[in-house]
Amino acid sequence: MANEEDDPIIQEIDVFLARSLLEKLYLFQYPIRPASMTYDDVTHLSAKIKPKQQKVELEMAIDTLNPNYCRSKGEQIALNVDGTCTDETSTYSSKLMDKQTFCSSQAASNVSRYAAAVYKKGELHLTPLHGILQLRPSFTYLDKADAKHREREAANEGGDSSQDEAEDDVKQITVRFSRPETEQARQRRVQSYEFLQKRQAEEHWVHLHYYGLKDSRSEHERQYLFSQGHGLAENTELIKSPSEYLMMLMPPSVEEENDKPVAPSNVLSMAQLRTLPLADQIKILMKNVKVMPFANLMSLLGSGTDSTAVLRCIQQVAMLVQGNWVVKSDVLYPKDTSSPHSGVPAEVLCRGRDFVMWKFTQDRWVVRKEVAAVTKLCPEDVKDFLEHMSVARINKGWEFMLPYDEDFVKKHPDIVQRQHMLWMGIQAKLEKVYNLLKEHLTPKKQEAQSAHPLVVSGEQRVNMAKAKVKQNYGQLEKEFQKQKAEMKSNDTSAKIDISNIRIKEEPVSDEEPMDTSSYEGMNNGVVNGLHAEEDSVDSLNGHLPGGCIDRVAQELKAFVSSTFKKQFVLTLSELKRLFNLHLASLPPGHTLFSGISDKMLQDMVLDTGCKQILVPFPPQTAASPDELKVYALWEAGDTYDQHRQVLLEIFSKNYRVRRNVIQNQLSQECGEDLNKQEVDRVLK
Repeated sequence: MANEEDDPIIQEIDVFLARSLLEKLYLFQYPIRPASMTYDDVTHLSAKIKPKQQKVELEMAIDTLNPNYCRSKGEQIALNVDGTCTDETSTYSSKLMDKQTFCSSQAASNVSRYAAAVYKKGELHLTPLHGILQLRPSFTYLDKADAKHREREAANEGGDSSQDEAEDDVKQITVRFSRPETEQARQRRVQSYEFLQKRQAEEHWVHLHYYGLKDSRSEHERQYLFSQGHGLAENTELIKSPSEYLMMLMPPSVEEENDKPVAPSNVLSMAQLRTLPLADQIKILMKNVKVMPFANLMSLLGSGTDSTAVLRCIQQVAMLVQGNWVVKSDVLYPKDTSSPHSGVPAEVLCRGRDFVMWKFTQDRWVVRKEVAAVTKLCPEDVKDFLEHMSVARINKGWEFMLPYDEDFVKKHPDIVQRQHMLWMGIQAKLEKVYNLLKEHLTPKKQEAQSAHPLVVSGEQRVNMAKAKVKQNYGQLEKEFQKQKAEMKSNDTSAKIDISNIRIKEEPVSDEEPMDTSSYEGMNNGVVNGLHAEEDSVDSLNGHLPGGCIDRVAQELKAFVSSTFKKQFVLTLSELKRLFNLHLASLPPGHTLFSGISDKMLQDMVLDTGCKQILVPFPPQTAASPDELKVYALWEAGDTYDQHRQVLLEIFSKNYRVRRNVIQNQLSQECGEDLNKQEVDRVLK
């Protein structure tokens, strides 16, 4: 009371609420400008607004005669934006930056507490604000300048662009059909930034007329800031008790609740989760976690939860896999839903995921290709199934993500037995749907059925591999002898007296023989055209009696001729690769298996009318020696032989040549002007 007596009331002011400009009055906050350039001196050229978004754009003229204005900078900006040409589309028609655009943004989401006040003759008139907008300079003219700069660069580089080198071939177009959109996908799309930007761009601008501060229309509109009637009926909102008036000034924190970000539908706090029934708690946890041991589930449900009730509820939403609980497929894929990847209905997805779960009851490892081959689902759906319950291991497959829960299996044998019966029923359904074979039904490793996962050391794996090789060797040897006997019986006319053949030891050459080791497995165990054994002398070391040498030369020449008629230019490395592929396609015992060295192959290339092109590659190149040897067909017998020879002569002087140089050289040497298509054909 003493403080109130020291602070006496000096004057009482009547407060009135003006309604004339209700939901029409905005407060604009302009950026700070120099004192010599106030906004009173600036001319508003145009204004427009989007009412729903409360977005405003103002275009204002800049006083170019002001001493603070840098004229050279303004001319440079105008030149960068519009270039040297001026037309109707130019941003700055005066070749000077003489205007500035301002764009607005909302300063506050809730302006119900703000009002514009006018004091006149002892009365305070309040008009609620409909929005508070902050105006900031718009720099879209810089984007336009960058676009102009990129266009000029593209025009300058147009002559030397690598796109001119490409042929005007028909491009393949892939046609895709849109999948049916799910409700979740639609909600994500509606809440996306691109969708919101698109909706904002769809709203049309409403152009406004700007009236200056001293304009008669502005004077008239300013009168609406005063309350038109001073009766009590007009201002009932201000006749409140002190407590009600204080509540209006300081309302409860509703705004904080509204501004609180909405959590995603799949996010729920533990406090909110424990307010739900037990069955709903377990369903939500399993739907989010997907795979969980029973001990972890009990710890999440809190102390005091009955384990019997949890076991009863968990069996409704999950299945037991290797002692751990995996959420059921129909919980993740409810009825009347579809795959976001392929649009496959939920029923098909549930069958495919059940197959993956069932495979993990048989083994700790699952191969993705096997699942895709059986279920006939797209790779994305299969990957989703596997990621729910397993982890990818390099060169092994997908391993179940949790270890075998032996404790749960020992404590609850009745649950394990019941789940086993359920899996037997699911297996019977899968056999009918997918026509499963025995290899799918029997586990690959018997150890996977035991309680402990199998762990094999590196030494044990090596020993197992050796034992497997010895076991298969006898069977392979029998098959080999059988095939050899059939070959001898079918080829009696071509018997060779091996006793009369002497093994010739060729001198070691500097030329390295071709490496065809990667293709030995394709030759069915043949070496130089005959099967090899440890104590056999069937190998002829590349030398065949009689007319076999001529046949080898004919076969090799036929291969080289056909290859160069298709390719025209080849490196030695590429030619060897094509020859190895040709060998792999030949039947066992073919004459070309007699052993072809690099020198023989290069000599045959030169004999068939080809020439070696000594291309001057740069010395720092990382290419191999075989890649630096280039051979080309000199005469193909067509109309382009002369053009091709000129082109090869050009590349023998430089390994990189511009297209216009090639075209000019061809025109000079051949005495005719070639069009673009003919040059492209020669280059190709």
